[in-house]
Amino acid sequence: MQNELNIIAIQANLIWENAEKNRSYFEDEINKLPEKTSLVILPEMFTSGFTLQPKNVAEKMNGITVAWMQKLATKKQLAICGSLVIEEHDKFYNRFVFIAPNSAPIIYDKRHSFSLATEDKYYTVGKTKQIINYKGFKICPLICYDLRFPVWSRNTENYDVLIYVANWPAVRIDAWQTLLKARAIENMSYVIGVNRVGQDGNQHNYSGHSQVLDPLGLEVAILKEEVGFLEATLTKENLLNSRAKFKFLEDRDQFKIVD
Repeated sequence: MQNELNIIAIQANLIWENAEKNRSYFEDEINKLPEKTSLVILPEMFTSGFTLQPKNVAEKMNGITVAWMQKLATKKQLAICGSLVIEEHDKFYNRFVFIAPNSAPIIYDKRHSFSLATEDKYYTVGKTKQIINYKGFKICPLICYDLRFPVWSRNTENYDVLIYVANWPAVRIDAWQTLLKARAIENMSYVIGVNRVGQDGNQHNYSGHSQVLDPLGLEVAILKEEVGFLEATLTKENLLNSRAKFKFLEDRDQFKIVD
């Protein structure tokens, strides 16, 4: 079991519905990363921004972007993850894709559609929570609006790291920060929130505040409104020590989610 996970989240001003330019930007940034990097996290819909026109940007799992992620992950010997629009069986998904070097994709489809923006009218929701085992850490990936639903996020699987990739608007950034902190505290897990900056094609503004919180909800690293890298080293020792000292997870409720 490895004791450290060196993560870098890339907070970017996404280019509206332009997968080629977004891939080029992220590849240039990933090529700048230190060799010790083991996991790169990109925002929600990192090839397009949060669009309600999935037909304009959707790809297949055997499409250009997934192949690009696989090639880059193997070349750089690190894992790459983030969400993009995927078409499958004539349905569209806001899909989190995680790719480790020389490995097949691991996927999670967003559970909670953002009905306030009518996301539910265009995208099919996922039904299954996903736990990814990588370098001795159990990682639970979730997407944006999932952050508002603590039951779905609840740490019933003894995961170590909870990741939220997002296009979370500036007007509700206080909620973003508060909820990330709450999810870390109640689940006694590292929490990584990766947001974007800039303005999208619908003139919605985004103010970043990507951050890493420790299992007690304390800030490890934060990147406010600028484009750039958010870097942190997660340690199993810190996680296990916190859980051994504060045994709150032992008192959690047992439940099943029924659709």
